[in-house]
Amino acid sequence: MENGAERWNFLGDGKLKATSGTTTVHGVLLNIRRNVDKDDPRPTVPLGHGDPSLFPCFRTTTIAEDAIVDAVRSAEFNYYSPKPGLLPTRRAIADYLSRDLPYTLSPDDVFLTVGCIQAIEVTLMVLACPGANILLPRPCFPSYDAHASSNNLEVRYFDLIPEKGWEVDIEGVEALADENTVAMVVINPGNPCGSVYTHQHLKKIAETARKLGILVVADEVYHHLSFGTNPFVPMGVFGSIVPVITLGSISKRWLVPGWRLGWLVTSDPNGILQKSKIVECIMGRLNLTSGPPTFIQGAVPQILEKTGEDFFSKVIVILREAAHICYDRIMEIPCITCPNKPEGSMFVMVKLNPSLLEDIIDDMDFCLKLAKEDSVIVLPGVALGMKNWLRITFAVEPSTLEDGLRRIKAFCQRHAKKQ
Repeated sequence: MENGAERWNFLGDGKLKATSGTTTVHGVLLNIRRNVDKDDPRPTVPLGHGDPSLFPCFRTTTIAEDAIVDAVRSAEFNYYSPKPGLLPTRRAIADYLSRDLPYTLSPDDVFLTVGCIQAIEVTLMVLACPGANILLPRPCFPSYDAHASSNNLEVRYFDLIPEKGWEVDIEGVEALADENTVAMVVINPGNPCGSVYTHQHLKKIAETARKLGILVVADEVYHHLSFGTNPFVPMGVFGSIVPVITLGSISKRWLVPGWRLGWLVTSDPNGILQKSKIVECIMGRLNLTSGPPTFIQGAVPQILEKTGEDFFSKVIVILREAAHICYDRIMEIPCITCPNKPEGSMFVMVKLNPSLLEDIIDDMDFCLKLAKEDSVIVLPGVALGMKNWLRITFAVEPSTLEDGLRRIKAFCQRHAKKQ
């Protein structure tokens, strides 16, 4: 679309229209957990959540802990934070992210948020122009659908292709987009798929978005958590091809999701987002909300500067080994297939074949009965837009992972149809 550049002005006049939310991962898992038999002497195995910090092997670095203590004891961070965040913190994040980019980010490109969830919320509020639609991947982290729905932003889903490492169906994206499409969302490394996209594939996505005259919203909350053949490449590398809004946080790489420190970054060396007033709208939305705690912001520069590669390497080794265990054990279960060994994030998507099981209707029924009979919590794919799939997290203690997968195998054997 040759006139795509003219359409950036269409994006800047978002109108907030609140409606009821939709399904959340937390809500689905809470419902499944209620099915656990309280008389089961075995501990419940949580393979449906995304919080590794519950397990000793995934404790954050003492560098981060000391930075928080220093910030609190300094008494320098007890005041209200400015809405975009503290300048030294935004500068530190800009420098940190610029290490992987062919250009240098400015602190003015960085907006601090209460975790990545608020970054998602603000982004979709800004993009919710009257009549607009946004393209989301299927499967997708459901917060995108929930916040789009609450802002009357139409959602259109493009498929991720399991047989191709969950790559984006580029032709499907082009078929879905029209003159009212404002953006497409790319989650890399992938939640829920455990995928890590190549440089070539990401460039093709950027070129497609440019052709369609739309933004790319890059969810990189699992940035650098890659342990397969493909290294992590930030979408912002292609910011000169298409404007990119990058969403991230310290939650996953530093194993501190409860600290709720995230960011929204405009990766846009050509200044298109500034000209189209997107940046102004982002600032306007943040003015309506509270930001992350000031003392955590104050700790971030020290966390980013002083955390050594040895900490990150240790986490990667644990995740890689856990992904191998998960993949190998799943391969032993006839009614569950895994199209790809996970290469990033903390999850794997596997396909369930209910026709091989007695008294199991679908993925939700599987998860409810698995919780009741074996005290194992797994997320049904229907919560992510993929019926008869399951999302399993492997970011748990290795012994706990082995125990949970053994119980899943035993459950499937008990319910297997007799030949």
